[in-house]
Amino acid sequence: MPPTVNERIGHRIKRVEQELVSAKHSALRPFKVSVPQYNVLLALGQEAGLSGAALARRCMVTPQTMSSVLATLESRGLVERKPHPVHQHVLESRLTRAGRTLLNRADAAVTEVEQKLTNAFTAPEAELFLTQLDRCLEALGDGSAG
Repeated sequence: MPPTVNERIGHRIKRVEQELVSAKHSALRPFKVSVPQYNVLLALGQEAGLSGAALARRCMVTPQTMSSVLATLESRGLVERKPHPVHQHVLESRLTRAGRTLLNRADAAVTEVEQKLTNAFTAPEAELFLTQLDRCLEALGDGSAG
């Protein structure tokens, strides 16, 4: 007999992901930022000058979705986009001062959510769990584990 839905690893992973996104959404509500918008701010906070295509890959969304997210962030004055110095058709995205300030505050709230998840494990359990998640990625052929 096949496993029930709740016995399936993929179903459990999806449920955890949905709960995590929901908790992040709640944490970000006071900042009027969605989870995808936060992910873009975070990516740009770590590496300025990314193109929309690079951001879409990093944030795991479609280029169309990224275009919309960037337009919203730009209209709020959180991100600025300028042509690449060599490739004029490529727009580089960077945080504005307001974007950096908002990211710092929003990231503190999201870090609290992540810490709740981390606190559910001992340090050795967390390390093992990360290794097991990497194994899941490898089993499905992603190749970007770690």
